[in-house]
Amino acid sequence: MSVMTTNRAATAHYTGLFGTLVSAFAAWNDSRVTRNALSRLSDRELDDIGLCRGDIDTITTRL
Repeated sequence: MSVMTTNRAATAHYTGLFGTLVSAFAAWNDSRVTRNALSRLSDRELDDIGLCRGDIDTITTRL
């Protein structure tokens, strides 16, 4: 069994347009990392956590 750390280290809080861009990039990257991690799992491993391949896109768009 492998473990993936999902906690993001505390970062500086930016305001305005730059802060919005940083937040959008961080959210996109989190979704990308999650999508890649779930895609690497086998169908059986996905079933063990109650997911199927079709759930991956739905889950990653909610992040």
